[in-house]
Amino acid sequence: MDPTEATGAPRGRRADQVVALFREHNAALVAFLRVRLGTLADAQEVAQEVYLKLLTLDEATKIDSPRAFLFRAAANLAVDRLRMRNVRTNAPVDPDHDDWHVTPIPEQHAAALQQWRDMREALDELPPKTSRAFVMHVIDGRDFAAIAKDMNLSERMVRYHVGNALAHCRDRRDRAEALR
Repeated sequence: MDPTEATGAPRGRRADQVVALFREHNAALVAFLRVRLGTLADAQEVAQEVYLKLLTLDEATKIDSPRAFLFRAAANLAVDRLRMRNVRTNAPVDPDHDDWHVTPIPEQHAAALQQWRDMREALDELPPKTSRAFVMHVIDGRDFAAIAKDMNLSERMVRYHVGNALAHCRDRRDRAEALR
């Protein structure tokens, strides 16, 4: 659900940015969190907390890289969530030895590797410009203007290529999930 649909309140500039971030990065953010937290429900809940945190920031707060901020805030909240799990299970918490991010559960690691292979295959099916623009934007975190300059294209064409790549990847994912 779009973060502002429920309230129906007029949106400010910050809210528009959060909506754009949600639309562009929510699937990747939830997948990122799912690997760290182990469950889809926890991943979705933490992602929601991140968007709420962004919405409650002062309008004057400048964020140089919204995507990086989104993922960093999510990683921090995931650590907090894992620490709370440890407290609830009475396990001692040793902040000097947090290795949850170093040694993933084998099933999660295998699933993440399969997702990466699926994405690589999907990108290989695309025209080179489309694939390159997608990687530069989604994986490298570059903005459309910088990509346009590097690829000698208009920003509109970069958006077109990235949009086509996203649609292709989603379609491929949906087909794969339908077969499972």
